[in-house]
Amino acid sequence: MVPKRDADVRKAGELLTQGGRYFVILNPAAGRGRGRRRLATYRRLLEDALPGVTIAPTTRAGEERDLAERAVGEGYDFVVAVGGDGTWSNVADRLVASGRPDVALGILPNGTGNDFGRNFGYDPSSPTEAVRVLAQGHTRTVDVGRVDSLSAPDHEPMNLGIRHFLNLVGFGFDIAVIDAAAGARFLKGELLYKVTALQQLFRFEGFRFRLEPEGGGRREGTHLMLTVSNGRYFGGGFPIAPDASVSDGLLHACRIEDASPLGRLRLFNLAERGRHVRSDRVEVIGDSGFRLNFDAPPRFEVDGDVRRSAEATVDLRVLPGALRVVAPAAG
Repeated sequence: MVPKRDADVRKAGELLTQGGRYFVILNPAAGRGRGRRRLATYRRLLEDALPGVTIAPTTRAGEERDLAERAVGEGYDFVVAVGGDGTWSNVADRLVASGRPDVALGILPNGTGNDFGRNFGYDPSSPTEAVRVLAQGHTRTVDVGRVDSLSAPDHEPMNLGIRHFLNLVGFGFDIAVIDAAAGARFLKGELLYKVTALQQLFRFEGFRFRLEPEGGGRREGTHLMLTVSNGRYFGGGFPIAPDASVSDGLLHACRIEDASPLGRLRLFNLAERGRHVRSDRVEVIGDSGFRLNFDAPPRFEVDGDVRRSAEATVDLRVLPGALRVVAPAAG
């Protein structure tokens, strides 16, 4: 007997596949290898829901970008990324760069943070529900951010380019946490971020920058962290920009001034509930773009992947309504 939820997924898929072709990119390395253990589950659900679906597992870091370009070139209507924020972002970058707004991005949560999916109410623990949403095929038009300045991945320093992002670009403390998390062996998900972040609260030295919003004004000084968000969440569910929306036509820069170790701890605890914005050391600025000036070319994260800028100045802007994303109808 077919379980009711799986039967519902299949029924929705039968109704939808008459009008669209699906190319699914599955990253087995997502979630620190957790994606590999869910590969069989997602494959079964997808094949039941979407007969004729093309499924392409990645075999190396960053291959999802090449697969996304292949899918667009072969005329698929939906390019689906199974993974976390990094996988989704790599695929979205290629879709936006292709100039094909008719191609929709599908996201199936299977990574460490899954923060972009939280904007639509996705449950990272339920592959069945995620495939059900995909099969129903409801889409939302969302904004995308873009790093206009040239940068390259940490592991490919010669591969300079402009980079689109779905969720967030982060500087300072954010990078220190990602570097520390890369060496953690026994933690994963939200707990991984929280534990490594607590460690770095007492180790990170702070950094300097000057922030220039397109709308005018200037902020500068020594800071703990700077994030520029398209969505609301980061770090496995922290509402770093509580008023942000992926469809408001703005980016939201959250700058957090440096503080003593105990002051940092208090800000961290407040940020977990989105209350950090009440502190006089925190400011969130919504604008269509920002120019950031540093003492030296900075390292920064783009949706969880670390990059290095080619210059000490980094320009970011929003591209309103640049992407269609499959999302729950109630989202």
